[in-house]
Amino acid sequence: MKLAKLFAALASTGFASFCHAQATNTVSDDVVKIGVLTDMSGVYSAGAGKGSVTSVQMAVQDFGGKVLGKPVEVLSADHLNKADTGASKAREWFDIGKVDMVIDLANSAVAVAVQKMGAEKKRVTISTAGGTVALTQQECSPYGVSYAYDTYALATAAANALVKEGGNNWFFLTADYNFGHTLEKDARAIVEKLGGKVVGSVKHPLNASDFSSFMVTAQTAKPDVMVFANAGADFSNAVRSAREFGLVKNGKPTIAGMVVLITEVKALGLEAAQGVNYTDPFYWDYDKETRDWSQRFYKLNNTMPTFAHAANYSATMQYLKAIEAAGTDNPDAVMKQLRATKFKDFFLRNAHLREDGRMIRDMYLAEIKKPSESKSEWDLVKIKRVIPGEEAFMPLAQSTCPLVKK
Repeated sequence: MKLAKLFAALASTGFASFCHAQATNTVSDDVVKIGVLTDMSGVYSAGAGKGSVTSVQMAVQDFGGKVLGKPVEVLSADHLNKADTGASKAREWFDIGKVDMVIDLANSAVAVAVQKMGAEKKRVTISTAGGTVALTQQECSPYGVSYAYDTYALATAAANALVKEGGNNWFFLTADYNFGHTLEKDARAIVEKLGGKVVGSVKHPLNASDFSSFMVTAQTAKPDVMVFANAGADFSNAVRSAREFGLVKNGKPTIAGMVVLITEVKALGLEAAQGVNYTDPFYWDYDKETRDWSQRFYKLNNTMPTFAHAANYSATMQYLKAIEAAGTDNPDAVMKQLRATKFKDFFLRNAHLREDGRMIRDMYLAEIKKPSESKSEWDLVKIKRVIPGEEAFMPLAQSTCPLVKK
């Protein structure tokens, strides 16, 4: 009886509330571990790779190196653009390394495989560089976030604009794996819905070395718009091939890129890349906030950041803020906090996290400048239009994600 009275007295003084706060203010294993799983050596390495690791490290340092009084550690690995390699590394990190969150996931096949592993192990995965809509559709996860972009947003915004500008006949040069196939599928749907016509399509292998035969096929089709539904070095090599082959004459056909990185534009040069239209989640020179962060990144990497680099910083910072707000690194609590947050930083504008894992945020319709328009080394792109997130991304009503309530 006396013991019961003692507990009652303690409760009345707030001791019970204090104990509850202490119990929830926890970090498992006394450390928060973030794993950057990216392409360090392949076709996407310039747009992600070491720069992604740098961005995550910048965010951790800016946050103070600790969260809830516990240290934050950053690990990194090369997934070699192989889904099985990515999944195996994620499993090792989750089971042995006690990694709390995996980020980047350049290459859509890798992103899907790792998100599945995260769902199985109940760990947070944030795809900043992998963009397949499968991440928020049939493969959605309560612990998975598609943070920066997806193939639907990239394809539909550019297609919408170019059809309205008179691009009636379209030809697709498409990377022959899920990422490219999805880009073409989504763009085709918009083109045909708006009255345009697809006059041809060819598939190329990942990291193709020769695009000349594809250019011959495209030239025969006489399209108004030539779409490169690929990314990384494949996009750059396709643009070079198109220019060298003389595919573009008097500004026709218009070249539309689906995934275009600022590093690729710089490497290509404006003479070759000028006039390419594309949808972008981020441009370093958009406003003062983007410029200030990008200049910091430049000092560390000697290159301006791609959208993946910026997204990795933003996502890491928002993840750590969610842990702090939730009082724990428990993945369920962290995901609940993220879904309850309205986001605004130099990368995210008008943003919120949907139940399917899709980060809804503003996107941008961009065009690569002519050489005469550029005023400095990295002055390469002009933003033609801000695309609100609700317009850019697939409506939730069309979702096939099992987590979405119908």
